Amino acid sequence: MSSISEFAPAENVEAPRVKHASSGVAAIETIDLWRIYHLGSLEVAALQGVNLRIEQGSFVALKGRSGSGKTTLLNCVGGLDQPSRGQIRIMGEEIGGWSERKLTEWRRMQVGFIFQSFGLMPSLSAYENVELILRISGVKGKERHRRSVDALDLVGLTPWMDHRPFEMSGGQQQRVAIARSLVNEPKLILADEPTGELDSNTAQEILGLFRSIVRERNMTFLMVTHDSLVDEFVDEVLLLRDGQVVSTLDAQPEQTE
Repeated sequence: MSSISEFAPAENVEAPRVKHASSGVAAIETIDLWRIYHLGSLEVAALQGVNLRIEQGSFVALKGRSGSGKTTLLNCVGGLDQPSRGQIRIMGEEIGGWSERKLTEWRRMQVGFIFQSFGLMPSLSAYENVELILRISGVKGKERHRRSVDALDLVGLTPWMDHRPFEMSGGQQQRVAIARSLVNEPKLILADEPTGELDSNTAQEILGLFRSIVRERNMTFLMVTHDSLVDEFVDEVLLLRDGQVVSTLDAQPEQTE
C-alpha cells in the first residue's frame, strides 16, 4: 500500500460526459473527488480526483476491476460515504457538506437504492416490503396503497404482491427491490451489482426493465456492475481504474427485430 503523497491527479483531466439530452443541470457531477482511507500510518486513496458528469435521464454503467473504487464512488454519490475532498453535486446541489440528518432525509425522498442481495424483509410480503418505505416517509394510508400497488404493477408483480420473498424466484425478489426503490418517485437510482445473483436470462429481463423505467420516467440510473450483458442496454459505460475514471465507452446500439 502507498502513501497519499504518491497519488497525484492527472493533469487536465476532462470530466467524462454522457451523450444525452440535458436540461443544463447535470444529474451527477463530481469535481476532483477524493476518498482516502487511513490504515494505521498508511493512507490509501480509493478515489483519486474523480471528475464526472452524468446528464439527467441517463442510464449509465460503472465498471472496473475489484478495488478500482466503483462502490466507493457509488456510496459517495448516494451520501453513504463522505469524500475526503472535492465536490459532489446532485441535480445541481452540493451534498458534501450536508449533515447526516439532511442526507438521510434526502436519500429517503430523492434516491432509490438497489443492491445485489435484494435486502428484503423475509417476514413481509412483497407489498409490505414496498409499502414500508412509504410508512417510514410518513405517507398516508390511501396514498401508500396506491403508490405501492403502482410500483409493483410497473415491475409486473401484481399477482405476487402477497407473497413473501422465500416464495419468489431471485428475479421476482429483485423486481420487489426495484419496486421498493421506485415507490418514493426518486430522481436518481443507484444500483450495486443488481444482476449479480441472477442467471443471464433473468438479468436481461431486469436490465430491459431498468431501461424502460429510465425512458418512461426520465430518471437517472447509475449502476456498478461486472456484468457484460449491460453494454447493450445502457447509454454509456464508464471505466474506473485505480480510483480514476479512465475512459467512457459508447453503449452498443439497440437491436431491432
